[in-house]
Amino acid sequence: MRKFDTKVQHLKYKVLREVARQAWAGTLAENAIDIPKTIVPGKVPTMRCCVYKERAILTERVKIAMGGNKDNPNVIEVIDIACDECPMGGYEVLSACRGCLAHRCEDVCRFGAISFDEDHVAHIDKSKCRECGQCAKVCPYSAIHAYKRPCESACKIKAISMGEEKQAQIDNSKCISCGACVYQCPFGAITDKSFILDVINILKNSENNTRYKAYAVVAPSISSQFTYAKLGQVIAGLKELGFHTVIEAALGADMVAQGESRELAEKGFLTSSCCPAFVAYIEKSFPALKPFVSHNLSPMATIAKYIKEHEDPCRIVFIGPCTAKKMEVQKESVSPYIDAAMTFEELQALFDSREIDITTLGEDVLDNASYFGRIFARCGGLSDAVAEGLKEQGIDFDLKPCSCDGIEACKVALMQKSRGKLDANFIEGMACIGGCIGGAGCLTHGEKNKAEVDKYGREALEKTISDALSMLK
Repeated sequence: MRKFDTKVQHLKYKVLREVARQAWAGTLAENAIDIPKTIVPGKVPTMRCCVYKERAILTERVKIAMGGNKDNPNVIEVIDIACDECPMGGYEVLSACRGCLAHRCEDVCRFGAISFDEDHVAHIDKSKCRECGQCAKVCPYSAIHAYKRPCESACKIKAISMGEEKQAQIDNSKCISCGACVYQCPFGAITDKSFILDVINILKNSENNTRYKAYAVVAPSISSQFTYAKLGQVIAGLKELGFHTVIEAALGADMVAQGESRELAEKGFLTSSCCPAFVAYIEKSFPALKPFVSHNLSPMATIAKYIKEHEDPCRIVFIGPCTAKKMEVQKESVSPYIDAAMTFEELQALFDSREIDITTLGEDVLDNASYFGRIFARCGGLSDAVAEGLKEQGIDFDLKPCSCDGIEACKVALMQKSRGKLDANFIEGMACIGGCIGGAGCLTHGEKNKAEVDKYGREALEKTISDALSMLK
């Protein structure tokens, strides 16, 4: 029964599970320091130089599982002590260098970084190299190669650089908290802060205090996760944890699709507001386009706002695939409605911390949204939903969507809009490849997830947005 894509995810899960177990028991304060010894006993072989370094790294993982560095506003953090196994990277000369007479690499280098030894083999002086890549382009043997750390390659907005001690460092002024570096780091040296303790406190207090009920708002991408069980069993597991009610964020997506289609028709051009990483990218890298961002809250915040307005007193926890959601819930416009956010990875740890085997549970029902609300989970789903929203409301508007699959595609569309060259009037921005189904907090990633989301959408009893929203009246 495989629950995770990688062993790094599994290690992260084990730390979260142990922190959660101690929190449920009320013994975390005195036992947190011993959690690394539980996970890595003294005689167990480790991937590090010694068991003591492994435990030192695990101690840092425990801190992040308990909320991380409070002085760092970003939810993405680097564990410096764990970030020491990757090469620094940069351009290097391979053995394919033939020491040719032309020396095109030397001629094209404007920084004097290339020299030759007595065998005419090229060498690059890293202290002079500016990594412009011109030498690699002109080499007839492709003997100059650019090596990048996995985190640098994963970060398409160039928010990651190398510090003086060769550890990765994140520029918070650029970072959009998408978590791409988290998923790609092969050592788990970059990770997202967990607020699992906040979730446990909410559930504990909802059990012991009848003044409020705990609601779980789940992202539609949940349909592609927990593949070892049935979706209905996952919903039953959430209620077993102590949630009073489980509601689809997809119902909020239906509300957004209806509102966003009207806003688009009124303004003539719009960018979506559903993906918090995409919105953060506009705010940080394309501030001139901020006025075009839809004024609708995200589906998560939209349905949570509705619940708070109609079911208060309550506490609401969002559960999804997205690390950037943990940043979104801190926004002034969102924080009144969402009390905590966690990922599918953390939900698995929460289940196991309570010894809940969801495969043994009966199936509960999750049916609150339409087909169109549910397909928000994959790239192109939002555009399809906006088109449906225009149609159902009888709005005569010629929709020309641009669905951006990943932050690089978002960058291209936003640059074209900035230069007045975009032949579209609606930009659907998804920072993760594939959309939400590619989020860093997913248990599994893959093309099959798209098929699962579409299947889940087709199973919706409410076939139109209007049908789904009629339940709210």
